[in-house]
Amino acid sequence: MTASAQRLPPGLLSVHVLPADHHDGPWDHIIVPSGTKERLLNQALLTLRHGRALATLAGLPHGLIVLSGPPGTGKTTLARGLGQAAARALAPAGATTYVEVDPHAFPSELLGESQRNVTRLLTETLPELAQRRPHLVVLIDEVESFAVRRSAAAFATNPVDVHRATDAILAGIDALAVDHPRSLVVATTNFPEAVDEAFLSRADLVVGLDLPDETTIAAILQHSLLELAGIWPGVQPLAHDEGLHRKLAAQCAGWDGRRVRKLVLTALAQRRDVAEDPNQLHAEDLLLAATHGG
Repeated sequence: MTASAQRLPPGLLSVHVLPADHHDGPWDHIIVPSGTKERLLNQALLTLRHGRALATLAGLPHGLIVLSGPPGTGKTTLARGLGQAAARALAPAGATTYVEVDPHAFPSELLGESQRNVTRLLTETLPELAQRRPHLVVLIDEVESFAVRRSAAAFATNPVDVHRATDAILAGIDALAVDHPRSLVVATTNFPEAVDEAFLSRADLVVGLDLPDETTIAAILQHSLLELAGIWPGVQPLAHDEGLHRKLAAQCAGWDGRRVRKLVLTALAQRRDVAEDPNQLHAEDLLLAATHGG
């Protein structure tokens, strides 16, 4: 279920109740280094299931996970999938509210306005949502525009407001952890060097995602071709040709995951007969697409 845009509180892109069947897919489809998903899910479940007990410890968990890495490495997809995967595991204990925050809705040229917007989100909106169901998962994409590194804010139009807004974020994250310990905030960033140091230090887990290596690229290509073969069976031989996958992966070294997946689409569009009937896709089409850069 998604709240309509008219009824969403300011600064929110969407609100969902999980688990929901239509949210299946991202967690299973995204291909990342072995152990990454398990590590993320374990951290999420620890917070969402045992946050109240953990809050009694001296080393207070903040219920914050940060995913960093270049564009196209799957950070947002992984975060969205994590919300659904955690909600499925926690379903016997109740539903999960999943929220996506629009970080660009908060910066303001008006003195003090950014601070007020952030404070309202973290001390009113999110706590109210946290009270609706046993668990809350919040995604903040591009958190570098939300928790600006204060030591580098001298270049900003209004550095005083930047400092105040970041201060408000830190205070809000602290309060959410204390008052609603079964809440999880997942933040993504393409530029960790632009995120405030104190925000990063509050993270219970920071996971850096690199561009895929050749083994991962080959796995992404195989997965993409298997999906295609599920629609057009003529692609089955290509989907199971591991030698082809390795050859393509070598040509695609340095590509991000999104670009790798689009290689298959590029190959389908190179010849008219293939565009009209993808069953006609050949290895040469894929190799040519890789040679031309996808």
